[in-house]
Amino acid sequence: MYVVVRPTDDPPTFLDTSPAGHFKGKDPTVPVDELHALWVPGTRIIYIGKANAGRTGRRGLRKRLDEFRRSGAGQPVGHSGGRRIWQLSDHAQLRVGWQVTDDTAAAATETALIAQFHAHHGRRPFANMRN
Repeated sequence: MYVVVRPTDDPPTFLDTSPAGHFKGKDPTVPVDELHALWVPGTRIIYIGKANAGRTGRRGLRKRLDEFRRSGAGQPVGHSGGRRIWQLSDHAQLRVGWQVTDDTAAAATETALIAQFHAHHGRRPFANMRN
């Protein structure tokens, strides 16, 4: 499990165009008005994700975060989760925290954390696109 945290309570500013990679030719840019509407004030948590080891046991957190980083750096990597993050003008200042979980519990833990966030804030974290 990992969370992406913004280290400030200041209101965000957004880039007009996402610097993230165009995986399968798809532009990851989200209209700025939509980003403002999705913003969750009163929390620094902007994304909750999971990183499974996969069938061969070689994926895990390091691989997942590397895909996330490469996507944000403009490479066409298949990591659409959290893609809204890259339009934050301060995306380079974000922090990642993690908790080791059993692979079989990762999906349920992610779902539970997002549900807890939703119960407290009335919606899911800014960059989470599904529950």
